[in-house]
Amino acid sequence: MTKPLIPPEAGHGERLPPVRTTTTGPGRGRAPDVPEKTAGGEAPKARAPKAGSPFALRNWRVRTRLIALIAIPTVVAVILGALRVTTSIGSAQQYQDISDVGTLVAQLGELSRDLGLERDLATRFVATDRRSSDAQRLKSQHEIVDKRIASTLDVAKKTEASLSDIGKKSLDHIRIRLTQIPSMRKTVAETKLPALPTSEKYSEAIAELLQLYDELGQGSTDEEIIATSAALRAVARAEEEASKQRGLLTSALIRGTFEEPEYNAFLDARSRRASERDSFRAVATPEQRQFYDNTVASLKIGRAEFYAGRAVLLHNANQSLRRLDTSTTDDTDQWFQSITETVERLHAVQKSLSEQIATRSADIASSDRQLAAINIGIVAGLLVLVLAITALMAGSLVRPLRRLRGDALKIAGQTLPDLVRQLRNTDVTPEQLQVPPIEVNSKDEIGEVARAFDEVHREAVRLAGEESRLRSNVNAMFVNLSRRSQTLVERQITLIDGLEQGEQDEQRLGNLFKLDHLATRMRRNSENLLVLAGQDPPRRWSQPVKLVDVARASLSEVENYERVVLEVPEGVSIAGQAVNDVIHLLAELIENALSFSPRETRVPVSGSRIDGGGIMLSISDSGIGMTGEELVQANERLTDAPTVDVSVSRRMGLFVVARLAHRHGIRVQLRPHGSGGLTAMVLIPESLLGAQPSAVAGEGGNAAAGSAREDAFATSQSATGAQQWPGSGFGLAPGHPSYPSYPSEPPSGGSWPSLPSSMPSSMQSSMPPSMPQWPSTESTSTGSDWLPDSSSDVWVSSRGPVTGEHAPPQRGLLPEEPRPWSAPQETPLPAPEYDYPETESAATGPIPVVKPASAGDEYLPIFASVESAWFDHGETSATWGSAKADAGWSAAAGVVEPVRDGSTAAGLPKRVPKANLVPGSADTASAPKGVAPMPSVSPDRVRSRLSSFQQGFRAARDDISEGRTYQSGPRNDSREEGA
Repeated sequence: MTKPLIPPEAGHGERLPPVRTTTTGPGRGRAPDVPEKTAGGEAPKARAPKAGSPFALRNWRVRTRLIALIAIPTVVAVILGALRVTTSIGSAQQYQDISDVGTLVAQLGELSRDLGLERDLATRFVATDRRSSDAQRLKSQHEIVDKRIASTLDVAKKTEASLSDIGKKSLDHIRIRLTQIPSMRKTVAETKLPALPTSEKYSEAIAELLQLYDELGQGSTDEEIIATSAALRAVARAEEEASKQRGLLTSALIRGTFEEPEYNAFLDARSRRASERDSFRAVATPEQRQFYDNTVASLKIGRAEFYAGRAVLLHNANQSLRRLDTSTTDDTDQWFQSITETVERLHAVQKSLSEQIATRSADIASSDRQLAAINIGIVAGLLVLVLAITALMAGSLVRPLRRLRGDALKIAGQTLPDLVRQLRNTDVTPEQLQVPPIEVNSKDEIGEVARAFDEVHREAVRLAGEESRLRSNVNAMFVNLSRRSQTLVERQITLIDGLEQGEQDEQRLGNLFKLDHLATRMRRNSENLLVLAGQDPPRRWSQPVKLVDVARASLSEVENYERVVLEVPEGVSIAGQAVNDVIHLLAELIENALSFSPRETRVPVSGSRIDGGGIMLSISDSGIGMTGEELVQANERLTDAPTVDVSVSRRMGLFVVARLAHRHGIRVQLRPHGSGGLTAMVLIPESLLGAQPSAVAGEGGNAAAGSAREDAFATSQSATGAQQWPGSGFGLAPGHPSYPSYPSEPPSGGSWPSLPSSMPSSMQSSMPPSMPQWPSTESTSTGSDWLPDSSSDVWVSSRGPVTGEHAPPQRGLLPEEPRPWSAPQETPLPAPEYDYPETESAATGPIPVVKPASAGDEYLPIFASVESAWFDHGETSATWGSAKADAGWSAAAGVVEPVRDGSTAAGLPKRVPKANLVPGSADTASAPKGVAPMPSVSPDRVRSRLSSFQQGFRAARDDISEGRTYQSGPRNDSREEGA
């Protein structure tokens, strides 16, 4: 069942909305305390509350209160002052952190200068093959650097809290790098490490120191500090590049030539120094640029630039670097002194910039502290006044609003639903209900809102009353329409039964069967309207009914029931008061499963006991299933039994199942299964399971006439000896010419086989039938008798066993031998020779209901001449003569196994039409080729008969209404058409 119990043409609907009560407020321009009169009556009025003096604070307008709040200037001052205090304190702390970082950066600058000089001396020491004179100078520099490292670590420990998270990580790396310097010195002194790797190891440590320069000025909004910090970083990196040039060119001058990696490193340092100088000029102030030009300008600095350019030219010309300056013989010392002067001048600029940053940061921090102190004093003075006034004004607003909110929530969540429920479940009118007002007794806007909400409350109650009346009217319309439809359907079924009884044309008979079944389904749709209206079923059973019979009866109300496979327990009964509702519920579920399963598939209906008590039934389909959201919505509707709304028109089956299940405490749930379809799980509680019926419910015709459900029960429980058709719930005449006989107990597999495929489709489509109530017989041995002609379709009465010279041979029947189907009639009818029509299995209809022939039927001597004495009318003791067909009984004794056309997938035999005729039972050569046509009746005669019937019917009704008793004439069983 891929969709929850809706017709195939209907689509998936939205989730059923909750019950809502539409409310409207008073119109514009209308006084809120004066409700309008409507068709439902005037809405109840509440007593006007006492408001008190108009000058009372609680009666002030909201606008007046707001003006009073705005008139207090200190409110703004408090807010702005508090913000300013917070900003000032935060800014002061921030600039103090910048000052601390500036101190740390200045210390790192000193360390990087000293460490750079140690790097260049170490490079010179390595280039001179580690001469003792250079070693002594290098050792002295080691002592200077160690002292600088100790002081730097002390400053870093004090200022570490001022760093950001990134700065703290950089400081940790610096500590690690500084601890590695002794091992690096040992490597330089004791190994043959070349000059360039030695310089690179020191350069890596200095680069770690310069990374912390990026922390300077972080978070500052002062443009001077930001620009000075950028200039300081550029000067520090330019100083480092100049120091690198000093060591690289010194090493080359000692050897007299550049090594290629060394030359490339020298060019990179020279170009980066020029780039950093340009960056400094771009961000520095004019005063800072002027200070730089004045400081980094001397004769020695110019000589250093000359030596660097001369070395590049000589190397490019592949010449020796021994004589860079012809005016001196010691080029190495001259170069070292000149470039050292440049580094010192750059360091002086760096130191000046660091002092500027520290001074500026300290000044801003001090100013912010003073401003914060002033703001704190002002805010503290105004805060007490503001709090007092605010508390007074806010209290006058909050208290009534809180009361209004509480009462409104109480009305929406408790009072109004209780009133609506009372209007729906009782006969009380909205005028009789008291709508309590909201306890907000003021004349301001809040009080007006409370009065408006009271009006909304009263209007909601009035509309709820109108909705209740409308719902009652709709339910009454549903009941009236259902009763009328049921009356017409019952009359239609009765008329169809009469037509089936006398019809001999196989095509028309098959169509009548379909029409009969369709009428039964129409009756279920009429009962759906009763469920929508909340009415109880029109018929109830007083005794428990077997669950298997309940399941079989539900099949009589669905289409394509031959595709259903029943596997329900035999020893379980349903309490009588719930039988019809359970039938209706199962029919809706089964029809839905059939509608949304492929036509070539079967729908299994199984059941079993559960441990907690009750019966679990499952109905599975092979459809495409439902999405998870649709499945959740469908199960919610099955659980909550939703109220009737517009979605019922598209999901009537789902609503009916939910209502019926809720009425008897039955739980229904839809679940997906592995093959892609859905399984409907129906849990019938133990309270609905009755004891096994002590007497046959259908004997003696006690079932209600005209009900296909009750007919099915009566047939299946009849004691006349009729066989039970396996897998369905309907008794079929044993020995019917189109049906083979089957054992009354299920095979060893534990379930009944499916319908035989060789059965004519018209007979399949007519199952389960609406069977008549057959009179019980005293004899139970007629089932072993033989029919004179297997092609005969005559349903004759069986009064008892026949004895005498014309009695047929008495012997047991084989499992597949036909057995007579008895019908209570006085005179046998001629048997037409035909088979049931072959129609599609999808076109279904119930088996005809055959009623006893009237006592005034015409006696047919031709048929009586061939009737065996076995068909005893029980009216005379005269003996019958031998008929022509009697000779066939002896010949039929030798026929043991009937001719079959194979077996179905379930193991059932397939009948071959007219292949198992009893020899001598009919003379096909002399048999009439067709049935004599019925004499035509003129239209005038038909009109006269109908007119007489109508006049008699009206006269009878008039007599009954006037209290007279109709004494003569035939009894009229016609029913009024739903009046």
